[in-house]
Amino acid sequence: MVNNILETFDLTKVYELKGGNIKIFALDNANISVKEGEIFGLLGPNGAGKTTMIQILTTLKQPTSGYAIIDGYDIVQKPKFAKSKIALMLGSKMLYHRITAYDNLKFFCKIYKVPNYKEKIQSMIKELELTRWLNQYVENFSSGMMMKLALCKTLLLDRDILFLDEPTLGLDVNSVSFIVNKLKNVKKTIFLTSHDMNVIEKLCNRIAFINKGKIVKIGTKRDLKRITQEGIKVDVDIKQKKSQLKSELYQQNCISNINETENGFVISLTKRENYKDLLSVLYKYDILKIQEQELKLEDLFLNLNQ
Repeated sequence: MVNNILETFDLTKVYELKGGNIKIFALDNANISVKEGEIFGLLGPNGAGKTTMIQILTTLKQPTSGYAIIDGYDIVQKPKFAKSKIALMLGSKMLYHRITAYDNLKFFCKIYKVPNYKEKIQSMIKELELTRWLNQYVENFSSGMMMKLALCKTLLLDRDILFLDEPTLGLDVNSVSFIVNKLKNVKKTIFLTSHDMNVIEKLCNRIAFINKGKIVKIGTKRDLKRITQEGIKVDVDIKQKKSQLKSELYQQNCISNINETENGFVISLTKRENYKDLLSVLYKYDILKIQEQELKLEDLFLNLNQ
């Protein structure tokens, strides 16, 4: 049985606006658990509470109420011990831009007393393909290179749990792909926040959806899709009489939406059991293709917040 390395208990963070009459819940009784060795994704729109969650779990902020246990240590009662188990990456915000990449890493390693840091820096820089930039000033780095350097800095600590807050934010496709592939091979427990559905889908074993400070749902991608996939989308290509088919489809109560494509339609059914009703309409036409679309995390998130 795999143990939980991280667990929160009614974690809440409340901000009071001037005058104290209005309270904003950045986190509202948030309960999650993360198993040792898994990649856990916290997914939600901007302002949902993702960064607040990471800041509290890494002891940068105190919760208003509730608590969390990290590898056996209470983050409120024993923050120093909890902090010794984690490494944090807040994008590229924790880099010094007016010194070189090497000096950034050296400074960081000395603060945290990383043993054999010279050899470790050389190895990590080579792995993240930054060797030729090692002695260049960080202010000359692209966003992708800065993010790689920030990841390098985080991995050098060699901690049990990595907290990564939006590690691909603002990056181009190639940089995102590089970081995703790197994280797939890191043998650590990873707690990852993002509003990028594709990154979460490619990386995470389990996912929690957060919105307005509340945890909406938690599960594996397969579990969550199965729970919410009452309706389905069907891709239909038609050879002729496209307008006639569209008109007839709109008369069916089982169809919630019809999106026109170059070759036909994407038809949304309210329930899977209505598939036979759709087929009873389609058989009268010269249909070239019928294919069910896989439910994406984006569809899932929208369904959960309706």
